[in-house]
Amino acid sequence: MQLGMIGLGKMGGNMAARLRDKGHEVVGYDAFSEKRDVDTLAALVDRLAAPRVIWVMVPAGGPTASTIAELGGLLAEGDLVIEGGNSHYADDRVRAEELSDKGIGYLDAGVSGGVWGRSNGYGIMVGGPAEDVERARPVFDSLTPDEGGGFVHAGRVGAGHFVKMVHNGIEYGMMQAFGEGYELMAASGLVDDVPGTFESWREGTVVRSWLLDLLSRALEEDPELSRLRGYAEDSGEGRWTVQAAVDHAVPAPAITASLYARFASRQDDSPAMKVVAALRNQFGGHAVTEAETSDDA
Repeated sequence: MQLGMIGLGKMGGNMAARLRDKGHEVVGYDAFSEKRDVDTLAALVDRLAAPRVIWVMVPAGGPTASTIAELGGLLAEGDLVIEGGNSHYADDRVRAEELSDKGIGYLDAGVSGGVWGRSNGYGIMVGGPAEDVERARPVFDSLTPDEGGGFVHAGRVGAGHFVKMVHNGIEYGMMQAFGEGYELMAASGLVDDVPGTFESWREGTVVRSWLLDLLSRALEEDPELSRLRGYAEDSGEGRWTVQAAVDHAVPAPAITASLYARFASRQDDSPAMKVVAALRNQFGGHAVTEAETSDDA
């Protein structure tokens, strides 16, 4: 089928390439990429045959909001917008209602797969009306893995981004657990081959996963991770997952702790730990620079 792709960065560009490899006609637009096929959103709309299907794959927040607002003034009744960025699920209902007033359909699609998606396929999580999902199904089938799976129509509008948010929250927890396991083994004095241990876990164990495959690959390239700084950003979904857990009174201690660990990674000298050190010094006479532990602390 024919598809317009707005956003040709690491994700959108690779998605467009995979779709073209599968025989689809993709017309791409990105204000900051020389790979674009047209120079404006208006030109993109003009190039597509009605009824149009357009996938928006730009950064969440302002760029997504402004792009969809502009599309709302360019598209016609019967057209369909698929919003594939990491947007907050609460925004989807507002956007869907605004476009619906003009007869334009709206789907929210959470996309996972990173830079490996072009070759391996993507995980696609969609929210919206069933008839719109089926209309775009050839695109979803081509983006997901060749061997099948990787797709879910999660529910009504907003459900796609909600489950992608939860997916990323779980990812935070899994990554943190691997990191803590690495540090513990390295500090033990007992384990001579930490990278080899992770490699051995890739087969036959209950923790085998693609994340473990990627960690093993990283350790093969840099066994002590000496070329990396212990700093990790959060892309927003972790915070939203924790907030949703609060809103629904669902305990999520592992995901919450993993989010806070990312905050801690940005501190060269933690103010909180300075307070802990000062208190230990006050009540126990421990020097601030002392490394040993105390039963009192």
